[in-house]
Amino acid sequence: LVMMSFAARGIADVRPRENCLTFWAWKAKGRSVRRGEHGVPVTTWIPVTREDKDTGEKIDTGARPRTAYIFHESQTEPSRAPLRVVE
Repeated sequence: LVMMSFAARGIADVRPRENCLTFWAWKAKGRSVRRGEHGVPVTTWIPVTREDKDTGEKIDTGARPRTAYIFHESQTEPSRAPLRVVE
């Protein structure tokens, strides 16, 4: 489905996690998403855990869906200002 969404935009070379990343992932790599570009929505699953009150152990209780928007490398350009990491 993601490939079809990019194909509709004329983008053929789609390699998730290599050249298709989220807005903030591109920022971390020193690139900016161009103004006016639209991302492709994808569903990712976020693990949900809870802490056992008696033992303090973290228990996996499943996962919940989260929508993220990814952009192809051709929708980005080198960033003018590097991303500042706040510690």
